[in-house]
Formats: sequence, C-alpha cells, structure tokens
Amino acid sequence: MAGQVHYEVRDHVATITLDNQKARNAFDYEMCMELKRLWGVVNDDPDVRCAIVTGAGEKAFCTGWDISSNTTGEAQEFAKHGRKAAPYNNITAVQNKCWTPVITAVNGMCNGGGLHFIADTDIAIGADTSTYFDTHCANGLAAVVEMVGLSRKIPLDAVFRLIYMGSKERMSAEDALRLGMIGEIVPAAGLMDRAREIAEIICTMSPASLARSKQAVWESLDMGLEDALDATHKILDVHADHPDTVEGPTAFFEKRAPNWAPYDGKAIDIS
Repeated sequence: MAGQVHYEVRDHVATITLDNQKARNAFDYEMCMELKRLWGVVNDDPDVRCAIVTGAGEKAFCTGWDISSNTTGEAQEFAKHGRKAAPYNNITAVQNKCWTPVITAVNGMCNGGGLHFIADTDIAIGADTSTYFDTHCANGLAAVVEMVGLSRKIPLDAVFRLIYMGSKERMSAEDALRLGMIGEIVPAAGLMDRAREIAEIICTMSPASLARSKQAVWESLDMGLEDALDATHKILDVHADHPDTVEGPTAFFEKRAPNWAPYDGKAIDIS
C-alpha cells in the first residue's frame, strides 16, 4: 500500500500528517505530489493561518525517500532532470513558496529526505524521543539538497557528521536543540499539544503580516545583506497599504482584539 498524506483544518490551523508507517513515513512519488497540492491549498485558503507538519505513529517522523523505488531506477531518473523537476522538491512550504507560518513537530526518527522539512521549517519542535541522521551515502546516494539547506541552520561540523556517520551516530533531541536544528524539546506525549499551543499564538497575529515577514526572511537568504534589505523593503512598501497596518494600532488603543483582514495568498515580487 502506498503512503498517504492526511490533511485537517481546525481553528485556523492546518495539520499535515505523513502516513506511510510501513516504511517509517518515507515519502513516495504520490505523497510528494499530494504535498505539493496541499501547500497550494494552504496558501489559497484564507481560513488557514498556520500549518503543522508531523508524522503518523510514534516511531518515525519521516525517513525521506522510499528507497524501494530506487530498485527500479525511479529516483535516479528524477535526479537527472534537475532539482525543480524532482518530486522531493515539492514537499515543503518554502519549496512551494507558501508563506503561511509552518511548525514541524518531529515525533520520531528524522532521516535523509525527512531533513527537508527541518531545513525549510519556520519553527521546529522535537519529541524527547526524536533522533536525526542521514543515510544517503550508506545507500550509495549523495547527500546534497537537504544538507545544503541545513548548512544555513546548523554548524558545518554537524552537517558533515550527519553525512559521514549515517545511522551509526544518531543525533539526539538534546544535540539537535544544542545545535539549533530544533528550537524546543517536548515530551513525546505532549508534542502535538505544544505544536497547537504555538500555532494558536501565531493565529492571533495578522495573517498578511506573518506571511510577508516569512517571505522576506526566507528570500533574503539568497542575497547579501544590502541587496536583501533593498529587495525585501519592497514588501514594506506594498504592505504599507494593507488595512491591518491601521487595524492593529486601532485595536491596541481601543483595548480589543483586532479584526484582521484575510491573507490573499499573493506573494510580493521583490526581484
């Protein structure tokens, strides 16, 4: 049976759950395409203000690409046609330019391509039982895209340990926190409760302000500082006309909850 991706929206929070427990929540082609579709749904739904990504069960968050497909040469063919054509380039919000805030709740093993979600998330929390490792090279594959993304988040020594040590040296939740791979450790039984608690706080903020702030930060990483400041200031120029810039201060002085306008899902061109 192929893996599945479950999607649920409750109280402005979308929860995306990877469910391929037979393969420790590894993703296959169909799961990748479903994730791409769902990030479009999140982006276009004005009711969704935050998303949580997690894995089904207790053992694994995500162990990357389902290598059973490699015996047919499927993954090798994807790799030949460039990063943007590869199915695993469609699984995260950032890859799909969805600027809705994302929390990744790591409930178990996070291996290989599962690290895409860590590299591209806004906030990562890990169960105290979670572990982090990479087995690309042990399986004859090159550890490239995930590791380049992680190199902007954690020290290079830690990146190369992941590449070189495979499953022989698994990073604990405590090590992941120390290195900045995750921002918080939570008892496994309370992981989703904590993720929803964070999401509820995020949902009190202006959806448009959140999305545009996220876009500015992520897209600035591709630029030098001065170029990034100039480019992302275009977001401020456009956002200055948004009604939330008036509603926020008005609500503050009137001592009431603000009535935020919905985010329209449209990114601002900063080129």
